[in-house]
Amino acid sequence: MNIVTFPGLNLSFEVSKIAFTIFGISVYKYAVCIVLGIVLALILSKIAKQKFDIEYNDVLICTVLGIIFGTIGARLYYVIFNLSYYSQNISEIFDFRNGGLAIYGGLILGAITILVYCKIRKINVLNLFDYVVPYVALAQCIGRLGNFFNVEAYGAQTMSIFRMGIRTVEGYIEVHPVFFYELVATLIIFIVLKILQNHRKFEGQIFGLYCLLYSGIRFFLEGIRADSLMLFNLRASQVLSLVIFVCSIVYIIIKTKKDSKTENK
Repeated sequence: MNIVTFPGLNLSFEVSKIAFTIFGISVYKYAVCIVLGIVLALILSKIAKQKFDIEYNDVLICTVLGIIFGTIGARLYYVIFNLSYYSQNISEIFDFRNGGLAIYGGLILGAITILVYCKIRKINVLNLFDYVVPYVALAQCIGRLGNFFNVEAYGAQTMSIFRMGIRTVEGYIEVHPVFFYELVATLIIFIVLKILQNHRKFEGQIFGLYCLLYSGIRFFLEGIRADSLMLFNLRASQVLSLVIFVCSIVYIIIKTKKDSKTENK
């Protein structure tokens, strides 16, 4: 049991990683948050009914594929950027229960898997992404709550009103609750994208905006995280965020100009 405080807000919580135990196996709250996020995202996407000529059954299949390959991708990303450790501890590569998942790896491999599925099924992948990415943001939002129970994904020490007090091996420190910042940011992204879904100007617009907004936010948040994965002397996810952000701007500008020319014909 950990004690987590928010001194600036006069709040204090007793935090436990374990939600419940089944047949002697502990189920972590982090996993529960991820499952809840996925289930809520599926329910809301079902309520939204068909959008952009995408069948809900295809959304379900892509969700299952995304979970399987996204988890593999998230683990691979983490292992690759901690290769010096895992090369000496091979058996731990497959030990998912002790943590070690990186969201960017999950999003990338999950997206590639869905792209292949759409190619095989002859589904317009941009329409599919435009349909599901608002719910992806919502699932990310709820999933980030799991970081709170794990007392992880926090940032540098601060005196901000939102600072979080935790105990580490080095003693008591007050840090940026980066997971909470991203939780709020992804909730806002979900709301914005849901509103814009009904005003889409071109295929891939909602997906492009998701990439733009999330990568931009992640770039800044990664800069204050205390546990960033490193690429030489650079923060790996910050570099990737910058690349995605720039590509998203270029994509949106090109598609917007193309759409404008089409309307003027």
